Amino acid sequence: MSKSLQLQFAVPSDSLESYLSAARNIPILSAEEERELAIQLQEHGDLEAAQKLVLSHLRFVAHVARSYTGYGLALADLVQEGNIGLMKAVKRFDPTVGVRLISFAVYWIRAEIHEYILRNWRIVKIATTKAQRKLFFNLRSKKKKLGWFNDEEVSSVAEDLGVKRTDVLEMEKRLSGLDIGFDGPDDNDENISPAPANYLEDNSLEPAQLVEQSNYTENQEARLYSALKDLDERSRDILQQRWLSDNKATLHELAARYSVSAERIRQLESNAIKKLRNVIGEAA
Repeated sequence: MSKSLQLQFAVPSDSLESYLSAARNIPILSAEEERELAIQLQEHGDLEAAQKLVLSHLRFVAHVARSYTGYGLALADLVQEGNIGLMKAVKRFDPTVGVRLISFAVYWIRAEIHEYILRNWRIVKIATTKAQRKLFFNLRSKKKKLGWFNDEEVSSVAEDLGVKRTDVLEMEKRLSGLDIGFDGPDDNDENISPAPANYLEDNSLEPAQLVEQSNYTENQEARLYSALKDLDERSRDILQQRWLSDNKATLHELAARYSVSAERIRQLESNAIKKLRNVIGEAA
């Protein structure tokens, strides 16, 4: 789907109700109309057909987006992300399968909204693994009914969602936490939890760690230059010019210097790097 087409479905945050009203007034396509437009798009790349397919389904995107308003994000943004999912679905829709577009598109609409919520709901990512994502979007609804889980409820949720008990407990803790600044508030209210700056350790300037890092760096550099000495003069010069020089040479510049092709220089460079990795790896 082209960027120009995407821009036509941008949701104005200042007049969301007007947008939603306009979306509701767009006629719904019949199954046959939908199929014909999808064939036009699939076989001829007809963007006008794609536009009609997208426009006729904007109301459904808004309906899906409304179910995610409990995450504290603007409905206009949720609808916009859902529209992106709808356009992706229209691009991939196969009219020969025999299902309606909305049945196929709802997965893509929800997927884009889910990604947006996970990116923006908290400063720190709250769900990264597949199990965590599943819990994030299912645990909230269960907690509204049950409150804090007891041991039996934790086991029940884990079994229903096919995840570990520890994953349920960890996500429950994450959902109950709040984002706080690293330095915390300026006042000294005893009821406020201590800021991370007051209890997190910074070991980056610890003398032993600095010495260890310095020794490691010097050791790695010594191995590198020792390995370079074992290369033939041309390979060593190529690596130095390509990687160890402030003004790095291009493949074509080195090809002209050695009267070979740029591809040959690339091969020599690749082989030399492999030799260095082998030597450094054996010494490690």
